[in-house]
Amino acid sequence: MVILIGGSSHTGKTYWAHELVKRYHFSCLSLDHLKMGLIRSGYTDLTPEDDDRMTDILWPVVREMVKTAVENGQDMIVEGCYFPWDWRGDFQASYLGSIRMVWLVMTERYIRSHFHDIKGYANVIERRLDDSGWRMEDMIRDNLACLEICRDLGERVVLIDQCYPGVDEILRCLESQEE
Repeated sequence: MVILIGGSSHTGKTYWAHELVKRYHFSCLSLDHLKMGLIRSGYTDLTPEDDDRMTDILWPVVREMVKTAVENGQDMIVEGCYFPWDWRGDFQASYLGSIRMVWLVMTERYIRSHFHDIKGYANVIERRLDDSGWRMEDMIRDNLACLEICRDLGERVVLIDQCYPGVDEILRCLESQEE
């Protein structure tokens, strides 16, 4: 099985991928690591701030990695914010049966009441570059846009509203896709 974990910045994608790796021992691909590898190696002239263009660079590679994992019966987690909204259209039904996608989305209420905590947990798994310019209003806007698109497309969402979810809630969302 391949698990895709998407969502806006700072929603906990890397954290949940890490927790699932500890539980299931799947391999894991961080799209941020892939992005930085391409940038640092000189394979692209994009910078870490070029998030709006990064999906077009990363997705074709990640898509084929996912297909390879499915074809070989390998388990993998891919996490990041560089999934195209129409990702399903890149896979035949035979692949989709082995792929689970979950989007992590925080509500405005959660962000407003937990912004300090969210920012405090930003480095719990990886060391981020300076994100002092990261603002509450940007996070609210990005999460609202993600939620609206996910609802329009019928994507599975773990909505983070009053408290941060446990790993079992993430698993329930993934398992509900098997029905």
